[in-house]
Amino acid sequence: MRKITVIHWFVLLVSISALAQNKQILYNFTSVPQSMMTNPGADVSYKFYFGLPFLSGISTHVGSSGFSAYDLFADNGVDFNAKLREVVFSTTSNDKLVVNEQLEIINGGFRLGDTDNHTYISFGMYQEFDAIVYVPKDPAILALDGNQNYLGKSFNLGDLSARAESVSVLHLGFHKNIKDNLIFGARGKIYTSGFNANTTNNSGYIYTIPSNTTVYEQIIYSNLQLQTSGLSNYIDGNNQNEEAKSVVRKAFLGPDLGLGLDVGFTYYPKKNIQWTGSVLDVGFITHSKDVKTYNFKGYYEYKGINPDFTNINNSGSSFSDFQDAIALDTIRAKYKTWRPVKMNASYQYSFNDSRGASDCNCYGNSNKGYKNALGAQLFMMTTPKTPLMALTAFYQRNIFNNVHMKATYTMDSFSYTNIGLGLSGNIGAFNIYLMGDNLLAYRDVSKAKTLSVQFGINFVFKGHDDQ
Repeated sequence: MRKITVIHWFVLLVSISALAQNKQILYNFTSVPQSMMTNPGADVSYKFYFGLPFLSGISTHVGSSGFSAYDLFADNGVDFNAKLREVVFSTTSNDKLVVNEQLEIINGGFRLGDTDNHTYISFGMYQEFDAIVYVPKDPAILALDGNQNYLGKSFNLGDLSARAESVSVLHLGFHKNIKDNLIFGARGKIYTSGFNANTTNNSGYIYTIPSNTTVYEQIIYSNLQLQTSGLSNYIDGNNQNEEAKSVVRKAFLGPDLGLGLDVGFTYYPKKNIQWTGSVLDVGFITHSKDVKTYNFKGYYEYKGINPDFTNINNSGSSFSDFQDAIALDTIRAKYKTWRPVKMNASYQYSFNDSRGASDCNCYGNSNKGYKNALGAQLFMMTTPKTPLMALTAFYQRNIFNNVHMKATYTMDSFSYTNIGLGLSGNIGAFNIYLMGDNLLAYRDVSKAKTLSVQFGINFVFKGHDDQ
């Protein structure tokens, strides 16, 4: 029995799409102002700071829970189709490929009032690209092998699940000490979406029932949908006249708008014990410009000698019957997407107090107070399927007054051997930081299943009491 090629375009779409936003090194690394982006209630209180435009925060992350680039592209004499087949059969439909990129355009903050006030305002804008694709296991097997050896098996079309989006975010944050040992913060966000593509609520099946050696009963139930905004010209091939500056403008200030909220806190039950938590990106985007939704919905049943869909001209009326039963329906209607919500929580124990008899390790503790800290952080993020989770153990040390280090060990669905390191240094008001994780994988990055890098330059100005 030949392969059913009508699903090939959908498998290809999902395969070439490629969200993880766990910034475990940056989280609560308060010598870096950008730590407020992971917790608006972080314990920072610089007099004021501003980031170098387009260079204050650059981060990238790629991850795969089921395979590495080496598994597909190794120069080992094995045919690519054989390697692709091995990857497909060794993964599950819950394995995923994720990509995240973030670029800060502007970022700044300032303290209101004197040092004892501990009220802080932050603001900025950043651009971000997110994508996640799940391994379409059943459709991929069907595309590779056909259904000749799988008679009686139901191929699940719900395995097709992917999402990609480019957004820019304007944000304004506020945090204040509610009590001497409790800080609360919140940040409002305005999202502008340049483009969106998602196909996450699919269902259906392809089922072949053998009647005898030559006659088959083929049943296809399809409930597939692809929602897009900002992409119809590219999908339809009508983008020849779109200027480069228009593409850049859409990437940084897209036409579709949304709102979001971040909240977070820092709490000290004792002077050397700290609890933190944050919930980020509780929000939505309404897509109404250049929207197009593609639907493949319907039911098709065929009984007889196997039709050859690979040669449409010789398939008789079977292919036209299939097209009539499961037609491509294209509609233009606005739709809403919810942002992936991120949740963080951490516990930190600090020791080696360099301040003598000071009462509290609060209010900008990255530059004074305890030299060492140990702790753990839990991260969770909503996805189209099961939540993405990560558990991190960390060690922080103030090496010198102006040099700070954080080392992490993280376990998640991508790796159990993820060791990361972050460094932050100040020369006067000049601040620079560099962070990277899964450092052991740099011996051969092609075999790495997760990699992330963060870099930035800021100018941080402290008051006399912050030195």
